[in-house]
Amino acid sequence: MTLVLAAIACLTVVTLGYASVCAGSPFGTCRKCNGFGFAVTQDRKGRPKRGKHCRRCKGHGKRVRVGRWLYNRAARTYREGTR
Repeated sequence: MTLVLAAIACLTVVTLGYASVCAGSPFGTCRKCNGFGFAVTQDRKGRPKRGKHCRRCKGHGKRVRVGRWLYNRAARTYREGTR
């Protein structure tokens, strides 16, 4: 196999793998709060304490994956265009 064919095969496997992850588990943990739903801060003694709600995930700790967001947007556009 040439280098170009190997690269194409690798990209195809990665793309299909990510598509299957987005289909099987459309929600991932929030990257800002690590799935806690709030920021972890420290009190004056250095012990961890609960902080404010995460603005990115609105306190749920989950976010929609990028691939699923793109699929939802494309499906919505298709639905609205075929009415």
